[in-house]
Amino acid sequence: MTDETRRRPTTLTGAFRLHPAFASRYVSAPHDVLVHLPLGYHTDGTKKYPVLYMQDGQNLFDAATSFAGEWRMDETSDALAREGAITQPIIVGIYNAGAYRIDEYTPTRDAARRAGGKALLYGRMLVEELKPFIDATYRTLPDVADTGLGGSSLGGLVSLYLGLIHPSVFGKLAVLSPSVWWDNRFIVRRIRALRAKPATKIWLSTGTAEGEGVVEAARRVRGALEVKGWTLGIDLDYVEVEGAPHNEAAWAGLVRPMLQFLFPKT
Repeated sequence: MTDETRRRPTTLTGAFRLHPAFASRYVSAPHDVLVHLPLGYHTDGTKKYPVLYMQDGQNLFDAATSFAGEWRMDETSDALAREGAITQPIIVGIYNAGAYRIDEYTPTRDAARRAGGKALLYGRMLVEELKPFIDATYRTLPDVADTGLGGSSLGGLVSLYLGLIHPSVFGKLAVLSPSVWWDNRFIVRRIRALRAKPATKIWLSTGTAEGEGVVEAARRVRGALEVKGWTLGIDLDYVEVEGAPHNEAAWAGLVRPMLQFLFPKT
């Protein structure tokens, strides 16, 4: 990943709010935070909304701010809301911190890379600082059942890890192409070590053209979750996309089913 975190949106208007350089006492660098508001947010001043916090926020909404392509997450979320297909969430895009990304998005230290292992501190920033700020600034439904966390690649890894660490905060997880390989599949061991299954709803997906061993690793995560009590089609959805590579365009194609699974119309 290149260090392009300071490229801020220039073409986004209307339903977006930018909070630049959100500072934390837990992590080394500030994070820009870009918030996408649901349809009707400004016309109904009493309605409250679920929230989905997403990693690598500069890639979600606008090609001008992205370092690798955009997910078109705003257009897809709005389209689903117009169709009445989802309970539309507030989407909080948390920009990654460039050179600090690998540290913040990984749960353990990699001695060979001399990097990683600060996911717990990054999680404290999310739980103790960013979430209270978002809940105080916007009309949110703050309970665990209405709060999601998601990302792809290392962002998927950290989302799954922090979701398991903070099951009383994040009740929905969007885990796209997680970097299961990190630290000899640490995340699989972490799932197996769970003492009790939390009431967490999980979307898990991977592409068959992401690289050698990737699908098999994702299946290990799925299997570990099922052993702990998650049930496919109920609180776990697992998708393998034939021919899909490890990139933003592939993940953009999964936004629709992911949002429908995690935020169904109620």
